[in-house]
Amino acid sequence: MIKPDVRAFFDAATWTLTYVVKDPDSAHCAIIDSVLDYDAASGRTRTESADRVIAMIQADDLIVDWILETHVHADHLSAAPYLHRALGGQIGIGNHIVDVQTIFAALFNVEPEFKRDGSQFDALFDDNETFQIGGMTATAMHTPGHTPACMSYLIGDALFVGDTLFMPDYGTARCDFPGGDARTLYQSIQRLLALPPETRMFLCHDYLPNGRELTYQTTVEAQRRSNIHVHTGISEEEFVTMRTAKDQTLSMPTLILPSVQINMRAGQLPPAEANGTRYLKIPLDAV
Repeated sequence: MIKPDVRAFFDAATWTLTYVVKDPDSAHCAIIDSVLDYDAASGRTRTESADRVIAMIQADDLIVDWILETHVHADHLSAAPYLHRALGGQIGIGNHIVDVQTIFAALFNVEPEFKRDGSQFDALFDDNETFQIGGMTATAMHTPGHTPACMSYLIGDALFVGDTLFMPDYGTARCDFPGGDARTLYQSIQRLLALPPETRMFLCHDYLPNGRELTYQTTVEAQRRSNIHVHTGISEEEFVTMRTAKDQTLSMPTLILPSVQINMRAGQLPPAEANGTRYLKIPLDAV
């Protein structure tokens, strides 16, 4: 079993992990779930988080084959186009991005030219589709529930699950976004937990519960044994009841409206209007 080299970059502002996943036998790599810094008060974007990734890749003379998204994030903006311009690579996401684009294009009443076919991305992965990162074969696994388009990526012994699961002491993803479903999430998680117990699992977020230190890597075995929401013995009905009740207590993520507008475009900003300025929309009383 190939054991890829994994380097993590933590963005404390959004609790997000970006990963560089390298083929141990070559200089080829992939970037997973990048972050474009965004100040909600001013509407300004910055690139410090992405620049840290670029600096590491350039210092190590790595070759970027892929810039991957696990889903259309609701809590941070993607830096995929910025990384692509600096490093190359193809931008990929699950093929159910078209469902997310259809839902949110209507919510934001986007410009007529916006395509709802996923063509903003270089590759749309089917469930179980494989692709290469150097000499490594990666498998895209459709794991919906948090969103319709969620993909997990199995690369050698390393599994990148996006928001589907968190560390065992924090549980699982919310399911109350448009197109989310708790029962579907449970079924997706069971698929992941059926992988070999020693599979390394890397998470998109860590929220440092109870003040503990940052932790972003666990195993399938640890999740089966001790995930507070979905450990072995928790039935589908128990999970759905818990997840539905918990989601009713949660506030919307601070950056959901800017994030989704940009991330459904593969990280591209909306087109400039007649005055040369780009705008984000805030739908009132709609979310």
